[in-house]
Amino acid sequence: MRPAAPALAVRVLEGIGEVRPGDDLVEVILASAGETLAEGDILVVTSKVVSKAEGRIVRAADREQAITDETVRVVATRAHEGGVTRIVENRLGIVAAAAGVDASNTEDGTVLLLPADPDASARSIAEGLRSRTGHRVGVILSDTLGRPWREGQTDIAIGAAGVHVFDDLRGTTDAAGKPLSVTMPCVADELAAAGDLVKGKARGCPVAVVSGLGHLVGPLDLPGARSIARPAERDLFRLGTDEAMAQGAVAGRTAGYSAGRSIGFAEGFAAALAATERERVHR
Repeated sequence: MRPAAPALAVRVLEGIGEVRPGDDLVEVILASAGETLAEGDILVVTSKVVSKAEGRIVRAADREQAITDETVRVVATRAHEGGVTRIVENRLGIVAAAAGVDASNTEDGTVLLLPADPDASARSIAEGLRSRTGHRVGVILSDTLGRPWREGQTDIAIGAAGVHVFDDLRGTTDAAGKPLSVTMPCVADELAAAGDLVKGKARGCPVAVVSGLGHLVGPLDLPGARSIARPAERDLFRLGTDEAMAQGAVAGRTAGYSAGRSIGFAEGFAAALAATERERVHR
């Protein structure tokens, strides 16, 4: 007999007002939750309120400069009618538009940066809630991102504490008895998206509580959301198409010049791909 599926419930915490620098988020959450938090609950907290509480508000007449300052690697840029969209890797290893720099719901002339260490922020909140309530709860910090190949946005986990971020099913079997070799759902991202369904984008409700998944809650030293980022050596989509082609053409031409001859784009691109593959294999 198959085990019963968990009865999942997701609710929003009402009554959380504007969060300001220096606010104690554990106190803020408990003031709204009252006595309703239970063993095994997972709180999904919008990263924006964590950034505000931590004072991650910076003066920036030009948001573009703040994006540049937070960028460690440009993945793709695209011009559009309203300006330029930049997909970049930020200091946290997150690949996102605008490096996660947010200008919404902030005072004029300011922008909001992501928490300096989202996993540490989640751990601090989870530790405080566990201490105050006596319940083992988990915490996910969420932020809104787009996805390659798909329109629209969804919330993902950028910080996690006391929660298994993956449900690793590798080595088990499916319902037909076939072995599962790569199945590893990112439950942290699924929790973030579930929380977003009830929090909304403009309701002023930055915290959701997910109940019924207590088996995912564990010690505070579990790997955080930083472990979700795919290592460079396994990243098949490290650059945008135009950027990859341009880089390949330059590398190919450089290889041709080194060989004492001029080569065309296609040949240069193939040479660059071969060089990239050799580098990947020998890492």
